[in-house]
Amino acid sequence: MISFFISIAVLILGYWLYGKLSERIFGVDESRKTPAIANPDGVDYVPLATWRVFLIQFLNIAGLGPIFGAIMGIMFGSAAFIWIVLGTIFAGGVHDYFSGMMSIRSNGASLPELVGEQLGKPIKQFMRGFSLLLMILVGAVFVSGPASLLANLTPNLINVTWWIVIVFAYYILATLLPIDKLIGKIYPVFGFALLFMAVGILVAMVINKAPIPEFTDGFTNLHHKQLPIFPMMFVSIACGAISGFHATQSPLMARCIKNEKLGRRIFYGSMVAEGIVALIWAAAAASFFGSIDGLQLFVAELAPTANKPAVVVDLISKQWLGHFGGILALLGVIAAPLTSGDTALRSARLIAADFLHFDQKPIKKRLIISIPIFILTFLILQMNFDILWRYFAWCNQTLAVFTLWAITVYLAKQQKMYWISLVPALFMTSVSISYILIAPEGFHLSSTISYTAGLVICVAICILFWLKKNTNFNQKQI
Repeated sequence: MISFFISIAVLILGYWLYGKLSERIFGVDESRKTPAIANPDGVDYVPLATWRVFLIQFLNIAGLGPIFGAIMGIMFGSAAFIWIVLGTIFAGGVHDYFSGMMSIRSNGASLPELVGEQLGKPIKQFMRGFSLLLMILVGAVFVSGPASLLANLTPNLINVTWWIVIVFAYYILATLLPIDKLIGKIYPVFGFALLFMAVGILVAMVINKAPIPEFTDGFTNLHHKQLPIFPMMFVSIACGAISGFHATQSPLMARCIKNEKLGRRIFYGSMVAEGIVALIWAAAAASFFGSIDGLQLFVAELAPTANKPAVVVDLISKQWLGHFGGILALLGVIAAPLTSGDTALRSARLIAADFLHFDQKPIKKRLIISIPIFILTFLILQMNFDILWRYFAWCNQTLAVFTLWAITVYLAKQQKMYWISLVPALFMTSVSISYILIAPEGFHLSSTISYTAGLVICVAICILFWLKKNTNFNQKQI
């Protein structure tokens, strides 16, 4: 358990030190009006209290990733703890903070517009389509996941299909209504449930003296299918370390934040909080079954079509916290995807509206944008959850690659310390490329070909960046 608490302490220290460094590099201007103050519209640009903005941002990004992803990631062994901690501090926190602050400086612009501004029009067009695809995938994943858990709470009353309908209906309302009318009011309730879940599971681990993997155990690959740690683990644990999805959510709060000085607390702080949630569930999944091997055996015995992480979450919550506490904990787990799925579809609406230049104040125009998004989400819901999750996870990390490179170019143009995003950009580029080449759901190539291709492409992109930096980047301040 020592390694677990050291990991949490390092995360908190990373927020104060590396978060402060990120803030200093960006150059916060407290006197500059934020979009919420300069252009309030009563729908998306709405000044909100700081605690509310933090809570919404945290709940937006803390979906199934830091829970389901952490459970699947810990199957690789103790290396999962290292990735959650280092990934959160040096990749995820940087990614979330700079993308959020860039959106504030660009009047709350959505991610494709931010990336396109730095990487060019062809990339902007690609990002528009790719971001919309990810938002729809997130909406589908985060309908299916909570619906399965809710069905376990009401086995004789409402089945999974009915819960899918109910959750989907809520998503439609959250997508269409002004942000302060539903999301702003219901999120404090969801926030309490999520907090209870995290604290409850943490306390249960301590009371039960549950065995938690230690760094001294080594970092041997323990995955029962012997999937390679690199790149598979770095995609399995997405939202708990770094997630491109986060950069699609940050513009929502960039349109509600009152002062730039709050950016570190909102964007970097939310990422660290999510990293802590991921650590808790990674530790809980391994310790509840006595060891990582015990977890592997339990999962292997489940039906191939079962939502395996959901089954693990349900079992841990009910046995460690009792029936009532288990229900509260499950509500916290359910709140996480609900509060990401609703804003994912809302982000999809805003992304589409931004590049179509479609005013979103009239409800009629919101419906015109939203109805095709709802139909596509419903169709994707028909896919098997495991396959859906893997494609979502890869798209998630690939989107982070584009965001990190956009941040790097932005900082280089500003003649600032661009290495803070360049290093994670290179690493995540190699992860994303290697994964799609080596993964069973990808091209299923040999590790030699996959790793070589990842390295070669990384070097090529780095050379291209360096040439552009020395020749074409202007030096104007944005």
